[in-house]
Amino acid sequence: MSNDRKGLKKGLTHYGDAGFSLFLRKAFIKGAGYTDDALDRPVVAITDTGSAYNPCHGNMPQLLEAVERGVMLAGGLPMRFPTISVHESFSAPTSMLMRNLMSMDTEEMLRAQPMDAVVLIGGCDKTVPAQLMGAASAGVPAIQLITGSMLTGSHRGERVGACTDCRRYWGRFRAEEIDAEEIAAVNHQLVASVGTCSVMGTASTMACAAEALGMTVPGGASPPAVTADRMRIAEQTGAQAVALARSGLTIDRILTPAAFENALRVLLAIGGSTNGLIHLTAIAGRLGIDIDLDALDRLGRETPVLLDLKPSGQHYMEDFHAAGGMATLLRELRPLLHLDALTVSGRTLGEEIDRAGPGFAQDVVRPRTDPIYPQGGLAVLRGNLAPGGAIIKQSAADTALMEHEGRAVVFEDAEDLAARIDRDDLDVRADDVLVLKRIGPKGAPGMPEAGYIPIPKKLARAGVKDMLRISDGRMSGTAFGTIVLHVTPEAAVGGPLAQVRTGDRIRLSVRERCLSLLVTDEELARRAQEHPVVAPVAERGYRKLFLQSVTQADQGLDFDFLRATTTVGKAPGG
Repeated sequence: MSNDRKGLKKGLTHYGDAGFSLFLRKAFIKGAGYTDDALDRPVVAITDTGSAYNPCHGNMPQLLEAVERGVMLAGGLPMRFPTISVHESFSAPTSMLMRNLMSMDTEEMLRAQPMDAVVLIGGCDKTVPAQLMGAASAGVPAIQLITGSMLTGSHRGERVGACTDCRRYWGRFRAEEIDAEEIAAVNHQLVASVGTCSVMGTASTMACAAEALGMTVPGGASPPAVTADRMRIAEQTGAQAVALARSGLTIDRILTPAAFENALRVLLAIGGSTNGLIHLTAIAGRLGIDIDLDALDRLGRETPVLLDLKPSGQHYMEDFHAAGGMATLLRELRPLLHLDALTVSGRTLGEEIDRAGPGFAQDVVRPRTDPIYPQGGLAVLRGNLAPGGAIIKQSAADTALMEHEGRAVVFEDAEDLAARIDRDDLDVRADDVLVLKRIGPKGAPGMPEAGYIPIPKKLARAGVKDMLRISDGRMSGTAFGTIVLHVTPEAAVGGPLAQVRTGDRIRLSVRERCLSLLVTDEELARRAQEHPVVAPVAERGYRKLFLQSVTQADQGLDFDFLRATTTVGKAPGG
């Protein structure tokens, strides 16, 4: 990049006179007290995603200070700016509805403002993918900083952390095993500090994926939010951003098909959130890289779950950090990785693993000879119920239900579920299959995490802990159970799921990777003709744009007009 297109000279506002545009820009920024010496340095932009509505980003002031320190120590000029901040439990109807909007906000601000590199600070579920999607489209040198996980709490001598334990205790409350006083007491302890969920939810999944992609400094995924380690990572991130600004290493040279295959390996090995697959698909799509679900499933058969972390295991993110974090995991996965993939350090992934040094005794990351689960956390299902594919998190499922045939008990939408799931006269047995329709990308809209269908209250009281559940929606990475998700195409656009009726038989075989509705094609066609599906619409605003443009789960729920116009590769490859 030539010097006349660096720093404040980049992307000049159009006034018809480039010299005047720069003169005016410098005049205004000098009003904030900047000197010519400061303005001649590499400009490193820093996204400020702090929000009172986002406790996952509650350490944002400290992170911004540490990043700015790192930038200045390395000779750069830090420039923070705000973007949308999305929190999982504070966004109605679902945070996924807002992810694409945040990605557009990020992309357009990266394009509009002068910068030589950008530090993307995110943590809560949809913020990291939104930032990587926007940065991938904008094409500027970029580096990701994770906000970090929360600390764990303690309830009556038991260690607890959001949000797997949230769901576990709420399930006990619904089953009337604990009372209102105890559920209120545990509510005080589940989130012991600011930061993201302390288990392998979507936030932790995307933190690990970002490091596997090469988008963080080494060790950037695991330090908890309120630790000195996290602040040191932030300072290092600022310094590395200056190096990126000087080298001009753009994001497309890092986010290659090989990098995405590495990230998918890690997703499988950590028992990561099913949401991680949707997000990686969306990020890859911005660069013209297609995620091949069948190849992913083949990858899963040879990539065991190694990370003993809830909900697939027993530990928490702070334990993973103490065990060496991603370096420990990557060292164990080394024979399965593309070691020549480039990272934001300018070194390859293999070189970074070497620099991390030898491992040490720990019990959080298992050796490949003694895995938590023999195959990857996710399995891809196909069949007449999901011709475009469906996903099951097999590492968090009940092995007794992964080969199962049962009677469908159907809920037409989320409102129908809420109205009937707790009724004592609901016709349901423990060996039935709960089916929830119209919670997909367009059906809800935004594909909410309602795929974790609660056990009907009368069965929960009787001691039932798990049932086969199927939907076109999503599930939090913190959840557990035998749950089939992302059924594609969704019911709201006329997928076969729309025609399932109570009493139909459904067969699941994870061994055969099969999800079948035991109804003839002729009968399904007859039902579709009798009850045609009308796709949802909106009158105005962002929701109208979303419903018009959002893709299905197999394309990452991105907007069709934001995906790259040409395909350059696929992952996994080969």
